Amino acid sequence: MYRPPILQMEDIWYPILAVIGVPANLLTIIILSRGNCGLSKCIGAYMMIMAVSDLSVIIINVVLSEILIGRLPGTFLHHKNFLIAIVYLMGVSLKLSQWYTVAFTVDRYVAMCCQKFKTKYCRVKTVRILAALILIMISLENIPYLFVFQPLRIIGNISWGVEFRLEAFNSPAFVAFTRLKSFPDLFCVFGSIFLFNGLTVRHILVSSKSRRGFRSQRSERRRDTEMESRRKSTILLFSVSCSFLLLWLPATVTHFIAGHTMHSNRDYSSPAHIPALTGALLAHLSSCTNTYIYAVTQTKFREELKVLLMSPWTLILALTKKSSHSNESYLS
Repeated sequence: MYRPPILQMEDIWYPILAVIGVPANLLTIIILSRGNCGLSKCIGAYMMIMAVSDLSVIIINVVLSEILIGRLPGTFLHHKNFLIAIVYLMGVSLKLSQWYTVAFTVDRYVAMCCQKFKTKYCRVKTVRILAALILIMISLENIPYLFVFQPLRIIGNISWGVEFRLEAFNSPAFVAFTRLKSFPDLFCVFGSIFLFNGLTVRHILVSSKSRRGFRSQRSERRRDTEMESRRKSTILLFSVSCSFLLLWLPATVTHFIAGHTMHSNRDYSSPAHIPALTGALLAHLSSCTNTYIYAVTQTKFREELKVLLMSPWTLILALTKKSSHSNESYLS
């Protein structure tokens, strides 16, 4: 049976993402929860909520939606109510991944550029409040998706599968709703990241120039620990932001152009549908990259990762030595 190339790519791509993404985000959550990465509590809190949201994307959008549902027909996974819940959670998890990245970008801007406001804003309490508010707003925003689907077929009074309701699909209100949802993605999310990163770069360049001039006047040759800390924080910020922008931009642009019609288009050779699916592949990849960015840019995170990865082998080696020592004692 012929299978379009884009679907063959998905058959390979999504299992790889699951194998990479689930362990990577779990390791990140464990490492950050131990609090030994040398990061401020505020940065650690943002990294934690970003890792949790990325893990939810991998589990819901990749493992459940793209792998299990497609490979287990006739199971409870294809029940109408379950599928509608999955579609709803898919939208929520993806939005959370986007807006938590925006919140992290804003926090780093405040921390580096707004010293007077920093002590009030850059706190773990603020992170928790913002995370809760973003979760509530996105959960409410996606509620209409719970009412635009109908069962694909009914067998024995049980509804299986879902498809767009025709009246919802052609409704001007739903079309407007879809467009309005796409607008914040393309302009607010990306615009905010570009804006605050640009302001942060400008502030860093100006302050670094002033600081170098001040230190040269005092003829100081000691290491500037403040500038080194700022440099590491900047590298982390720009690495996360650039990765997010590059991987999310194709999906956001295609969704803004095509809107909800791309969900009903099943022509896998269509010039409009292939970019949408390819953009989705890259967007889901974005939920796997942060762990590797942390490992590359943060020395203490890398050390904690090595310790965590080696701990099972260390335990096995210790148990082996203890067992061999006990045997020797018994024989003697």
